[in-house]
Amino acid sequence: MSLLFLKFSNLVSGYGDTMVLRDVSGSVERGSVLGVLGRNGVGKTTLMKTLAGYIKPQGGTVTLNGRNVNALAPQDRLHAGMAYAPQENVVFGDLSVHENLWLHLDDKDESRYESCLKSFPRLVERMAQRSGLLSGGERKLLSFTRSMGLRSPLTILDEPTEGVQPENIHRMATLVRSQCATGAAFVIVEQNLEFLLSVADTVLVMDHGQVMLDSRVESTSREKLEEFLMV
Repeated sequence: MSLLFLKFSNLVSGYGDTMVLRDVSGSVERGSVLGVLGRNGVGKTTLMKTLAGYIKPQGGTVTLNGRNVNALAPQDRLHAGMAYAPQENVVFGDLSVHENLWLHLDDKDESRYESCLKSFPRLVERMAQRSGLLSGGERKLLSFTRSMGLRSPLTILDEPTEGVQPENIHRMATLVRSQCATGAAFVIVEQNLEFLLSVADTVLVMDHGQVMLDSRVESTSREKLEEFLMV
């Protein structure tokens, strides 16, 4: 079995006539994390939406477990093994925390959420509360928990730590690495460099819709990565 689970090659993508991604390539292996880094507005979220199927690329390919998934809708990509937690609109605000966790699932296997709910007891306390009343950080934790509970071979997380308290960010990192140990792969967009370096095996740095650096984490330095984030 090949270790490579996701590969995207020469992606050209955007919105209407506006091209955001220009010849973007990268990959992630089973049991590892690809971190995507860059300043605001450089195309990171466009890349995530293209990988997840919400934007159809104008050029290039997305391959999941050796299969070209360019033509697959987001729900079909989920069935193929790709979960996606967007940066915005992360929960169903009119539904309770409990409903957000279980609405999309046929089974009631509570073990899927056990480790996350143990790490984030605040969600347990708010289980009957409407999720739209949660703080921004709590909504991020709910989205993260829902995604982790899917136990997908690949999970895409767009800015998962935004607004989250530091102690919970540390717990998120522990949970990600725990799933990696089972063979799961992750693509994580993140501005929190400390979090990203604590979970990522490889890092892809973007600027103006292009890849500026594609490197193993141990082959680069924090200082070099920080330079890319400077305005």
